[in-house]
Amino acid sequence: MRAHGRAPDVAGVLVLGGCTLWALVSATGRDARPEGVLLAVLALAAGYACGRICGSLLPVAAAATASLAALALALASGSGVPGSTPAAVPLGPTGAAAALLVLAAGAACCAASAAGSPPARAALRVLGLAVAGVALALGSVAGFVAALGVWLCSAAAVRMRHRFLGLAGLVLVTGVAVGASFAVAEEALPEGLTVSLEGPLTPHRVRLWQDAIDQARESPVLGSGPDRFGTLSRTSLEEPLADGTPHSAPLQQAAEQGVPGVVLLGGVYAWLVCALWASPRSTAVVLTAGATLTALAALATVGNALSFTAVTVGAGLLAGLATARTPTAPD
Repeated sequence: MRAHGRAPDVAGVLVLGGCTLWALVSATGRDARPEGVLLAVLALAAGYACGRICGSLLPVAAAATASLAALALALASGSGVPGSTPAAVPLGPTGAAAALLVLAAGAACCAASAAGSPPARAALRVLGLAVAGVALALGSVAGFVAALGVWLCSAAAVRMRHRFLGLAGLVLVTGVAVGASFAVAEEALPEGLTVSLEGPLTPHRVRLWQDAIDQARESPVLGSGPDRFGTLSRTSLEEPLADGTPHSAPLQQAAEQGVPGVVLLGGVYAWLVCALWASPRSTAVVLTAGATLTALAALATVGNALSFTAVTVGAGLLAGLATARTPTAPD
């Protein structure tokens, strides 16, 4: 039987507390606005707590409801998401709508993995696959690829008995995505590979990433201050519709909160992975949630998905659902 201590919960409190404290420290003495970081931390924590509660009472119904809610929000928002602006035009898809669809697919697959009856499992699998189809119909190629990847990982997870290797592989994928974004910004990749990546990323986004690296170099410890990237980025100032973000969560942390900010952001992901590893839920549910959070991390690496409260709440909710103690949790 897997030992379930309070270590993951304590680690979560420490990491989220560290994110809050460092945002305030890096904003001290500057015209910075840490409110966005504080709201994101609160949204993630609230979603996680709600997921733990709902998952312990109605694990399948709660996950299915979360899937339908995320799908409805993505459909109701049309081509964007609540709070999006025309600033996304020069950058292409921001990843926020794609993130909602990925969360919808992941929640549906988690519900399918936890369902007891074959008809319910089949219906929920179809729902997860339908979400990928909706993403393609809405023109979100990134959302389609990510949602389909989550669905395939969930189907494969049913046959897996050891979650450690699966989670380790997902962590590796996230590390490669983050490393590649920094390599592109640093122009450290071979010229041919860099040119091929600039097409889907857009040259405008790459210039924003390079501005973020420049800000990080100027102040590697404290950064430029929360929510100050847009006022210091030459590329952002030259674009009248810019939203003031580099469209990459790790690079935004590096620019605005320095190396400690990047470490804390990685710490949040590490905490969620460790919580999944120690979860009393089945391996299929755990790996499905892990694949969803990994897809979300990849989208956040090349977009501004985490700038939207609905996405951070959804990520916390899914993690909470996948780590909740249930009466039927396997020994």
